[in-house]
Amino acid sequence: MRRNILITGASSGLGEEMARQFAAKGHNLALTARREDRLKALQAELTAAHPELTVLIHTLDVNDHDAVFETFRAIDAELPLDRIIVNAGIGRGAPLGSGRFDANLITAQTNFVAALAQAEAAMELFRGRNAGHLVFISSVAAMRGLPKAMTIYAASKAAVATLAEGLQLELLGKPIKVSTIYPGYIKSELNENAAAMPFVVDTVPGVRAMVAAIDAEKAKAFVPSWPWVLMARVLRYAPLPLVKRMF
Repeated sequence: MRRNILITGASSGLGEEMARQFAAKGHNLALTARREDRLKALQAELTAAHPELTVLIHTLDVNDHDAVFETFRAIDAELPLDRIIVNAGIGRGAPLGSGRFDANLITAQTNFVAALAQAEAAMELFRGRNAGHLVFISSVAAMRGLPKAMTIYAASKAAVATLAEGLQLELLGKPIKVSTIYPGYIKSELNENAAAMPFVVDTVPGVRAMVAAIDAEKAKAFVPSWPWVLMARVLRYAPLPLVKRMF
């Protein structure tokens, strides 16, 4: 069945590759991001490869909360949305107390407060029709508090996962579905300057696992499943001294 899918943060990284893979599966798309030039290039690529599909683009800074609501409503009026993927996020951060509150603040605002705005705007649409699929992109980093530059990123992604779980409890057994996707280390522009990462996978196969979990409407999915189902449990339950050695 062809779906109408909105992806935020679609101009690069995991969002960009999700757009390619969902288009290849025959879904119409609405893509948002701050960088209009990147969106236009992706739109041209996808419409050339899949001329039968609708591919809409809208520039959007998810930290402009009024614009989130306006953009979601405008897209839905043109392309009634079946699925909304809350994907936009950043990976900046610094050890607390190191003088970089600015970096930690923008990460918290973008990864959680902006995700809340997107969830509010999405649920406004879905509650109105009592149908839809809301997808949150969290991270395996949400499983545990992490040190140094990862502290605020992990905390923001844990907040996203908790937000999603609250909605899942409210909507259990109802037509509106909520999924939380926990990617492991998947290569993207977000982490291209990061130190060596264990078990890292390339963007295409990593996103393929994400897309499969989303299409299956799983409530929770660690992707790729190997080794991240196991690693998530290790992160969640290992003693702090062991977690410290891992990072």
